[in-house]
This record gives sequence, structure tokens and C-alpha cells, in this order.
Amino acid sequence: MARGYHKCFLAKRKSKHLSLRTHMITEPRLALAQQLVDDVLRPMKAAFVGKDEIIDLLGVCLVAGENLFLLGPPGTAKSALIHELGRRIDGQVFDYLLTRFTEPNELFGPFDIRRLREGELLTNTEGMLPEAALVFLDELLNANSAILNSLLTVLNERVFRRGKETRPLPTLMVIGASNRLPEDDALVALFDRFLMRVRCDNVPAERLPEVLEAGWRLEMQRPEPPCRMTADDLRRLQALLAQVNLAALRPVFSEAVGRLRYAGIAVSDRRAVKLQRLAAASALVCGRLEALAADLWVLRYIWDVEEQQEVIASIVDDLLSHAPTSAAVHPRAQGGEGPHAESLARDLETIERKLAEGQPPPADLTYLRDRLGLLAARCQWVADAQQREFLLARAEALWPRLK
Repeated sequence: MARGYHKCFLAKRKSKHLSLRTHMITEPRLALAQQLVDDVLRPMKAAFVGKDEIIDLLGVCLVAGENLFLLGPPGTAKSALIHELGRRIDGQVFDYLLTRFTEPNELFGPFDIRRLREGELLTNTEGMLPEAALVFLDELLNANSAILNSLLTVLNERVFRRGKETRPLPTLMVIGASNRLPEDDALVALFDRFLMRVRCDNVPAERLPEVLEAGWRLEMQRPEPPCRMTADDLRRLQALLAQVNLAALRPVFSEAVGRLRYAGIAVSDRRAVKLQRLAAASALVCGRLEALAADLWVLRYIWDVEEQQEVIASIVDDLLSHAPTSAAVHPRAQGGEGPHAESLARDLETIERKLAEGQPPPADLTYLRDRLGLLAARCQWVADAQQREFLLARAEALWPRLK
């Protein structure tokens, strides 16, 4: 039964792709968007199991020229996804693991000794971040004050500043990753420069055989892609954003921002303006030069803390349920996936472990109660009924131990 449903789902999905393809071919200006879907995003989805959501966000952020933050534990294919994206785009990739002791030279390059002898303070950026089209900063929230200001200008303005030296950057997109969210104000400012946020977890246990097979193929057979997009192709695609008509989108978008703010989700005017780029990018990827209400699916990924995800998703899904349907809408507009059961189980396990260590002090006990309340609320949104009941029972069993 499950296999039959899976085949039916794939057939429907294939049908959507075919209708999308036909729509895009009729508009010559959108040939590059079609190439991105065909030569980059779709092959990546075939290579990585359970990562369609992240790959879709990589595609939209790439077209919009916005930054993407991946939240998740080590070993969940974050680096592998970025490296595969770099293989399919003919542009330089800069990949670096940040530590608390990372120095500016490690990211931007050392001072040019030859020019220094002549009295000029210039940076030798060969092979470093200022020359890269794609930038991946792993453990982003380890950034220290020595590199923070330079990183902020890279993320926000696509400009490299060091002393008197200022130069524009060829950066298409910056991807940051961490296994935690920011806690102090300096890192909150850095995190805020990543307009889109998404979890990157291990795939569910039932899909592990697929992961093993796909991972083995990636390890053993990695031929060069037959046709690669260039960084210049993507810059031309980004330039096409200005031609997307947002008139039909703005009334619904204004309502969405108002409802999100009323629900306590911080959406500044600056952030709202930038989110239009992502909606326009969604339209381009779908083969349209007109943004629709359905393109507001991108709003699901603007959370600051994980507890906001269900609130945002419910508001966005309600808006999308009243939007006119179209053959050329993004797959992500079809509905949210709800909270990740495995992630919730890990969080409940953490509370159990802390309680097993002994009776916590009163302040910690208050925090654990609040945390458990939030987790219990999120468990109710898990789509699978069996997983939902299991997690709710596990959360309920913890309450007596927190009195």
C-alpha cells in the first residue's frame, strides 16, 4: 500500500515538473532558471536522500542572492550539499570551519608582503573568501570579534573592508551552519544577516537504507556534471529579479507581515523588503515573471527560535490555502512538513539526562519546565500519529519528575 502511494506521489510530482517545464520554455528570459532546476537542483535531489527542502532553499537563496543558515548536528550532509552545489556551478567555493580563535587572515588572506614593502597595506586574497562565488562557513557562531565586523559587511553588503581597502565581492550566496542558535547580542547580529533558516537533521530511520545506497554512490561514482552553470549565468538570473512583477503579491504579503507581527514574530521593515527578493526568486524558479501569493511559502523559514516554526507555518499555510492555484507553483507551496520527530525525541532525551544527573537547582528546574512545555506543544504538530502519541506520552511522563 505504501509503495503504491509512493509511486502515485512520484507520478504526480513528475506531472508537476513537466507542466512547470512547459511553462518555462515559453519564456526565453527564463531559460537560465530552467537550467538551474534541470542541471543543479534536480540532480542534487536525486543524489541526497531526504534533503529536498534544503536543496529547494539553496536554489531560491541562490537566485535571490540571500544567505541561508543550516541548523543541525554534525554528520547530516551540510558540507556535502554545499560541495555538490559547488561542483555544479563553475565558480570558486570557499569552505571554512570557524573556531573561537579564527583570525581575519584565515578567511580573507594575509597582507601582501611585496606591497607592504612599498608602503601599501593590501590583502592577498588569492583562493580566499573575497574571491569566492559560494561561501560556506561551518560552525558560524564560533565567530569572534576579530572577524565579526568584516563578516557583517560581507553578508549584508557583499563588500570586503580592511583598513583603507574596500572592494566589491563576487559572492552569490553565503551559507552558514551551526548545531546551536545564537545566545549573545553580537552573534544575534550575525545570525540576523541570514534571512532564511532551516534545520538539517539525520533522515528518519526507515530511510536509512536509501541513505546508505545514495551515500555509497556519491563516494564511489562522482563524475563531473555534463553541463555546469557558471557564476555569471547566476548573476544574470539574479539581475532578472528586477523584472518580476510583485503587484499581485504585495497585498497578501502585507497581510502576512501584519499577522506575523501580531503573533510576536519580529519582522522588521528592512527584513520585509528583503523577503520580496525571495518571493521573486521563487517565481523565477517556477518559470514566472509575476509573483503570486503561493510564493510566500518562503516565509516559513524566517524563524528566530525553533518554537516559532509552527506558529509561522500555520499563518503561512492559512494564507496559501486561500491563494489561487496555479500549475507553476513551487513544490514547497504545497504545505509544511511539521516538526521533526527525531529532533523532538533528542530534546526530550536531553531533559531526561539532566534529571538523571540528580535534582536540578530551582533556576534550572524552572527552565526545564518551560522547555518541556514548549516541546510538548510542538509534539502535537507531528504529522505521523504513532510518532506524535509516543512523543506526547514521553513528555507527559517527565512532568512528575519536574515538580
